Parts: sequence; C-alpha cells; structure tokens
Amino acid sequence: MQCLVIYDIPDDRIRGKVADRCLDYGLERIQYSAFLGNLSPTHRTELYRVLERTLGKARGDIRIMPLDDRSYSARRQVGKARTNGGKG
Repeated sequence: MQCLVIYDIPDDRIRGKVADRCLDYGLERIQYSAFLGNLSPTHRTELYRVLERTLGKARGDIRIMPLDDRSYSARRQVGKARTNGGKG
C-alpha cells in the first residue's frame, strides 16, 4: 500500500536521520519533509517503530499515512517535481 510520511522536526540532525530511515525503506522524497512509497503492513509497522526511536524525546511530529488505491489514484499535483529530489 502506498504510504505518505511527513514530518516537522526542528533538530537538523534528527530530521536528517528520519529522512535517511525513509530512504532505507525505499520511500521517495517528494518534498523536503515528505516521502512516498509502497510499504507492506509489516514494513509500515517497522518504520513506525524505527522513527519513534529516532525521534526519541526530541520535539517533532512524524505522520505515516497509508493511502488506499482509491485515495492514491485521486491524488493531484500542482507544479512540477524538483529535479534535485525535493531538497531546498
């Protein structure tokens, strides 16, 4: 199932680690603090636990949102994707 991971984390070091973990699970960066990709229920649970440990007690908000086929196929995009992976 497609999953959207978004986060708002003020600490640069932790934010970088969260991004690395998302990449480790094969997610694609679609914006600076947003990743999208296919995750099985097992991998979604694993990623949740990994991100929970990564954030620890630091300030921040991480959301993992599964998107069913209907929701994912109804997505819309305004503008063009960045060529640098969404950074900056």
